Amino acid sequence: MTTREYDVVVVGAGTAGCYAAATVAREGYDVALLERKPEEEGGHIACGDALKGAGSFPDAIPQSKIDPAMTNTDVDHGRFEIPQEDTVLEIPVPGELAVIDRWEYGRRIIEGAEEAGADLHYDTLVQDVTQADDGTVTGVRAMRKGEQIDYDAEIVIDGAGALSILQDKVDFDGSTFDTNVSYQQFCSAYREVVTVDEPVEWSDALVFKPTERAAGYLWYFPRTDTEINAGLGFQMTEEPMKLVDDLKRDLRDREEFEGATVEDKLGAALPTRRPYDSAVAPGFIAAGDAAGLVNPTTGGGIGGAAHSGQYAGEQAIEAIEAGDVSEDRLWEYNKNVMDHFGARFATLDVYNIFVTAYDIDDLMGMLAALPAQNIAEGLYEGETEIGLWLKLKTALKSFGHWGTIYDLYETKQLAERVLDHYEDYPDARAGFADWQARRDDIMDDVYATTGADPKY
Repeated sequence: MTTREYDVVVVGAGTAGCYAAATVAREGYDVALLERKPEEEGGHIACGDALKGAGSFPDAIPQSKIDPAMTNTDVDHGRFEIPQEDTVLEIPVPGELAVIDRWEYGRRIIEGAEEAGADLHYDTLVQDVTQADDGTVTGVRAMRKGEQIDYDAEIVIDGAGALSILQDKVDFDGSTFDTNVSYQQFCSAYREVVTVDEPVEWSDALVFKPTERAAGYLWYFPRTDTEINAGLGFQMTEEPMKLVDDLKRDLRDREEFEGATVEDKLGAALPTRRPYDSAVAPGFIAAGDAAGLVNPTTGGGIGGAAHSGQYAGEQAIEAIEAGDVSEDRLWEYNKNVMDHFGARFATLDVYNIFVTAYDIDDLMGMLAALPAQNIAEGLYEGETEIGLWLKLKTALKSFGHWGTIYDLYETKQLAERVLDHYEDYPDARAGFADWQARRDDIMDDVYATTGADPKY
């Protein structure tokens, strides 16, 4: 067995891991970036390819490094197809938006981490963690090309994605790290990259279409006008879908995909839940999907992963320089995530819960009755103008859906309470238990209003 020593070990060369490793390496610290895939598969991750906030990535990896992977920057709206209502909604998407070549992007951020000075180890399968007697995480144990290696470090950053194995191995007893995680908080997804002979008419849009059940949707995201990321997913609280067959069936029914060629296929699980209440433990920080940092209504997580990776790297540096890798010292990472985007994602989770409690036809009928601008605000920002929801009760167009619209209005009030509460996330661990208790009281009201089964 070989032992290697680093200041920081980062597990997973996805977005969070690469930005964390680059942040640490740029400050002159020794950092190992461990990736289970072989070099030729590095950066190959199942993804919808849509990217919000395309021009505002953190600077640990220069923006110029990833810009060439953004293959379509002309997308500016969502196109919601609602077969139940024979309706198509064109919904504006606020902020900078792009569709990317995810594998090219993945390769480029790995290069960015290496250029910053990270020591990249491909073919490295992490199997366990090491902990001191006081519970502090001190490294990981991995198998690399048939050799067992212990990677010792002051801090381990978990960028290993949804349902990370590291979190099964760490003993979190006595820490605040969020272990309230179950399959019900995840989505199973599958996607294919498909090329067509003729340009699609909707190359400036992200196309969404409901599946035949609630809490699931199909997507068609144009990388270019002839190369489309086509996929679908469903909430794991629902009956399993035959993802490959269901996607093929919808592709066959769309004339623009006649004679299409499939270039790539991949599936994944992704969190569609609120951010972890706390993603730190002594010597340990989780970032990106490994900390539930994904928009729970759309599954979008690239931007959040990048920022959380940089925050994790910055916090690791501060802790090492202070000679203190305790949970209290790492707590500022939680605060930074919540202040930047975590509170908004927690708010959007309320709408995700709402959707799971209603019949798909009723939801689609209600969606068809709502103004596009307000749908955009709710879907992407977690906020919308309250007065318009009330006016909709008397709108002829929404007749037959007033009960669901009123429930949505009530849910909106609760979502605002969640947002206010998360914006008051505690500055230190001392206030955490009280903060959680008050949040759980709000969530009890969410479940009572929506009729949804408790998600946490």
